[in-house]
Amino acid sequence: MAQDDPQAPLDLPTLSLEEGAEAVGSWAQAHLFTSGTLIEAALLTGILLFAFMLRRLTMPRVDAMLAREALLPGLRYTLRRLLLIGTTGAAALLTWIAHGTATRIGLEGELLRIAANLLTAWVVIRLLTSLLRQPGWAKLLAAIVWFIAALAILGWLQAFRDLLNAIAFNIGDLRLSLMGFVNGILVLTIFIWMSSLLARLVDSRLVYLEGVTPAARVLIGKVLRIILYLVAVVVALTFVGVNLTALAVFSGALGIGLGFGLQKVVSNLFSGIILLLDRSLKPGDVIETSDAYGWIKHMGARYTTVATRDGKEYLIPNETLITEQVINWSYSDTAVRVKIKVGISYRSDVHKAIELMTEAALTQPRVLSDEVHTPQAHLVDFGESSVDFELRVWISDPQQGLVNVASKIRLTIWDLFHQHGIEFPFPQRDLHIVSAEGLPGPRRDADERPGPAD
Repeated sequence: MAQDDPQAPLDLPTLSLEEGAEAVGSWAQAHLFTSGTLIEAALLTGILLFAFMLRRLTMPRVDAMLAREALLPGLRYTLRRLLLIGTTGAAALLTWIAHGTATRIGLEGELLRIAANLLTAWVVIRLLTSLLRQPGWAKLLAAIVWFIAALAILGWLQAFRDLLNAIAFNIGDLRLSLMGFVNGILVLTIFIWMSSLLARLVDSRLVYLEGVTPAARVLIGKVLRIILYLVAVVVALTFVGVNLTALAVFSGALGIGLGFGLQKVVSNLFSGIILLLDRSLKPGDVIETSDAYGWIKHMGARYTTVATRDGKEYLIPNETLITEQVINWSYSDTAVRVKIKVGISYRSDVHKAIELMTEAALTQPRVLSDEVHTPQAHLVDFGESSVDFELRVWISDPQQGLVNVASKIRLTIWDLFHQHGIEFPFPQRDLHIVSAEGLPGPRRDADERPGPAD
């Protein structure tokens, strides 16, 4: 028979253009232009209009509130993006509620279901892309969310979840499935993100608390981050179904291995905690160690950042700050003494020079002038060509630089000395020529000249 011949052409039905259009119209009339679909479309249009009006009414007030709050710029930007996404999230929530209500009263609810899935996917994607700073991770997560949304729209999401749950293996009494692993990664990611956001929020508020030292702020932030990350890991393992008591032996062995393998990392971590507890160093201190001189800009878990006036930033391991000598210019007092050497000619008035040097120091606003930190000029030595002085001044902001304030004082001394006739010394040498070609012979000494008797 022709049907049994594999080479025989298939007998496919052919439709004319008119018949195709009629078929599409019949399908649309049966599925789209029904009373239930029109009701769903009207509900969806009302929900979208409500979300649009909610955004137009609330966003100016939210912007004004965030402008008044003392928040970090990055945190203010993040909160504003979250509130913008929140209006679309409200629309998605209302659409899901409308879908559930429609199915309860006998409507099909397919249009609302598709719209709710699309709105939810859009909210999740915008949320992830606005909070993640890495474009690669943002694109990957966006693709995953759209994949899940496509499965939900087609009705294959539950079948896909059953497939992931079926791929599993047992370790003793513990059953680990691919679905549980995916859920654990998702929960861990969400909790870590929430922990980081909460820690940044706490850090931004601690800055404005009176009585809290910079070292205490850093310590509170670090301890809070560690606690929140540990809670995130424990919750993720519990969500997967891992019994935490079964990990006691494994965690002990892992801790020993990490102790030996990451000895320096652990040492720097505990060194940073010790530095914060004993308050020997804190953000803003001006320190000097090895070749680094600057102020502490950031104290991390592994290293401390020391910024210099020339734009360099030294990343010094915390262990180095514990074991090696560190000069803290602002440990107990932010006042720092600057020494400026000055020399004058022996023909100048010494007392007038001391008065002018003190006056030059007081002209600078950064120089302290209280009873304890009064500028003083001392005569320290009688040099070969000059009378040597040392001007000692105090400043309370060494992080603003030492050379610049010393330069301004020297320029003022230069102007005052010239106005009052104080001379700066310079080396003077007398040259005695013994002999030279083309010149008469040298004169004899007095004892070699012939006397009157000769």
